[in-house]
Amino acid sequence: MPENTAVVNETTEPVKAEAAPAKDAGTGKPRSLWSDAWHDLRRSPLFITSAVLILVLLSMAVFPSLWTDGSPTEADLANKYLKKPEWGALFQPEWFGYDIQGRSVYNRVIYGARASITVGVMVTLIVTFLGTVIGMLAGYFGGILDTLLSRLTDIFFGIPFLLGALVILTAFEKRSVWVVILAISFLGWTSMARVARGAVIQVKQTDYILAAKALGASTFRILTRHVLPNALAPIIVVATTALGGYIATEATLSFLGVGLQEPLVSWGVDVAGAFRSIRNAPYVLIMPSVLVSITVLSFLMFGDAVRNALDPKLR
Repeated sequence: MPENTAVVNETTEPVKAEAAPAKDAGTGKPRSLWSDAWHDLRRSPLFITSAVLILVLLSMAVFPSLWTDGSPTEADLANKYLKKPEWGALFQPEWFGYDIQGRSVYNRVIYGARASITVGVMVTLIVTFLGTVIGMLAGYFGGILDTLLSRLTDIFFGIPFLLGALVILTAFEKRSVWVVILAISFLGWTSMARVARGAVIQVKQTDYILAAKALGASTFRILTRHVLPNALAPIIVVATTALGGYIATEATLSFLGVGLQEPLVSWGVDVAGAFRSIRNAPYVLIMPSVLVSITVLSFLMFGDAVRNALDPKLR
């Protein structure tokens, strides 16, 4: 009798092993979403470049004395358009020349970063908080509350953003930094609310949320300890990307004459005041405009890098 032989199917493909989750080099434990994202961000040239630019801009806004010893409001009519930019004199008042009132363009560009970046950062914080709260309530509870908050969001979303802010700011005779911040925030929370609502709807259907409810956890604890941390990634991406847009919005409103106004120093105020000098001294207009563009581009690059690190579909 011949021995029994095992029949091997040559067409059978080998079973592929599933990819093991990434582990931390120090502890050997699987990395979380945030640690894995930070691991990718540290190796991203886009993130490093944008982070360096943002740190430079923040140092200008917080510590302008590190960049210049002069005053942005000190004027000397003898310098009106007479001194051209001296590119060899780094960190000097003459570097960018002088405006129509004899004020150093370089000093005003440095000190103007504070108001412009403050508006962008504070608007981002306010709309992120407000939009996240509204989106979380609508997405988690659903029903009539979701309907009411969603229709409210649609109403505000239907108002043209720039035109609405222009109308609101026109009602104020004196427009301080906080007036501009609140006016932009009043209309800018809608996109954040929609993003937060969609993220919360996905998170609340997961097993750990159902388990927390079954264990008797309070609604506040579920929202703050389970829902919000797991829905935070898309909110952070939208917030970092929108920050540059709010800075550009402040510059646009100031250019139109309804944003920040003298004696406040900001890039938008300088662009509005230098528009009439474009033929005689174009550098007076170009310098603050370039700073606005660099700032907006830096935050957009930063937001793209964070999105690439936090989006599981792109990883």
